[in-house]
Amino acid sequence: MKREIIKINEDLCNGCGLCIPNCHEGALQIIDGKARLISDLMCDGLGACIGYCPEGAISIEQRKAEPYNEAKVMADMIHKGKNTVVAHFKHLLDHNETGFLKEGIEYMEQSQANLSFTVEEVLDEIYSNKIKSNEGCNTGGCPGSKPISFKAEGLSMASPAEPRKQQQASQLGHWPVQLHLINPAAAYFKKADLLIAADCTAFTMGDFHSTWLKNKSVVIACPKLDSGIEVYINKIAGLIDEAMVNTITVLMMEVPCCGGLLRIVNEARQMTSRNVPVKAVVVSTKGAVLREEWV
Repeated sequence: MKREIIKINEDLCNGCGLCIPNCHEGALQIIDGKARLISDLMCDGLGACIGYCPEGAISIEQRKAEPYNEAKVMADMIHKGKNTVVAHFKHLLDHNETGFLKEGIEYMEQSQANLSFTVEEVLDEIYSNKIKSNEGCNTGGCPGSKPISFKAEGLSMASPAEPRKQQQASQLGHWPVQLHLINPAAAYFKKADLLIAADCTAFTMGDFHSTWLKNKSVVIACPKLDSGIEVYINKIAGLIDEAMVNTITVLMMEVPCCGGLLRIVNEARQMTSRNVPVKAVVVSTKGAVLREEWV
């Protein structure tokens, strides 16, 4: 299995910033006048940014997939200067990747003798909020696809004509959920029970949250209407081999095209070294479970 990731030619980059709004993970920033990839962890290799670079400075390289290694990332990044390291650490902190942040700090401490800046300077930049927030589409990706991990909380809703009443609690534990937008290396996928749900299932099944989503990480997709199916296969393979998901439940509608979701999962399984239990669940257009079996 191979992984694709973007590569920036700094000699060609003029720092125009046109690529930045088109990296939905926020993995690109303009730092010291150049576009920098501040997070290998969050780059999904789709290359949505490439067509917006007028200088042809961005390309995609393919390399053998291996677990994300913060020390290797830091070994390359520290030579790009303090501002790039600060942006990288802030990105890890924003995405709740505290384990990788700790590893990065430890690497800096071990390499301090070879650095022109100190660990304390970097931490001061991060925690005193001296760098600008990434929460706008013009500086660091779309906030609507920023990875977030959160606990399900009870929600309430009222219409003008009705008294306020308690709504069923959501069981969603992270964001984003669309398969093109997720990153298999995100912490909330590690050793999780994974639900791969066809887009329509949540609208059809009244117990989607309480029965199927509860205690699971989730991705959604439509095998008929979505483009980039090869990307889906690679991402699911990454969830199996890199995130080491525990089980996979594939929730599909009874319509024939929806069976393509299971075929995508099976193709991904053929690319991986782990044998993960997969349950296929077929749902009627009225929300009833028609078949449920391990495959």
